[in-house]
Amino acid sequence: MTADWSALDQELNAWQEAGLALLLWWRDDDATLATPQLQQLAQLSDGLGLPVHLAIIPKDATPELAGYLRSAPHLIPVVHGWAHQNHAPVTDKKAEFGAHRPVEDRLDEAEEGLRRLKELFGASLRPMFVPPWNRISPDMLPWLAGLGYSALSTFTPRSQQKAAPGLAQINTHLDPIDWKDSRSLLPEDQLIRQVTQQLKDRREGRADMREPYGILTHHLVHDTAIWSFTEALIARLLAGPAVPWTYDERSS
Repeated sequence: MTADWSALDQELNAWQEAGLALLLWWRDDDATLATPQLQQLAQLSDGLGLPVHLAIIPKDATPELAGYLRSAPHLIPVVHGWAHQNHAPVTDKKAEFGAHRPVEDRLDEAEEGLRRLKELFGASLRPMFVPPWNRISPDMLPWLAGLGYSALSTFTPRSQQKAAPGLAQINTHLDPIDWKDSRSLLPEDQLIRQVTQQLKDRREGRADMREPYGILTHHLVHDTAIWSFTEALIARLLAGPAVPWTYDERSS
């Protein structure tokens, strides 16, 4: 069954008629190695003309990955927690940086993650902190800027521009994967409705127009359906009011 893109097309037309531009960014999580899936991600990013902010797990990141990224400048390294290890009890949702351990231990890991990736990736690393499972306890936020971070990225539309002083909040908004069931693509019509409503909320003033709209992917677990939908959606957005956006500290 072919997906019905008409509602999204109408919304994109409304943006263009109003003279609006959509800042579009892409975050992909869980990289550690230069895998065939990462190469596929790099090729797709290059073909679409939209860079990927690659959230790299510091504890397991390899020099091989650093070498690969030197030849793929459209893959932008950012910090994905420390070890992508769940510390929450079975009764809670998974979290590496939830309030299940002393804040000092969590801050030490966040600091070590930034240090290790700076060592591997040098000036190409962007000081953005991406907590695994998009969860972080609020008691960490006031300290992250002091560790050297300038941005925090989780999931769902942000409620404020800054998570804490010196720390921009730049979230992602659409994840195409059905994590709770098939682990393949969520129903296309559901995803199209979600994007359409999110863009309408921005256009009509119910959501932050200034926040870049973020696509969230996980290259290591993509199947053909997920790759295909991601490509089709990004291409459609870029053919309309979307313009590619990448993070640097001046953009916060």
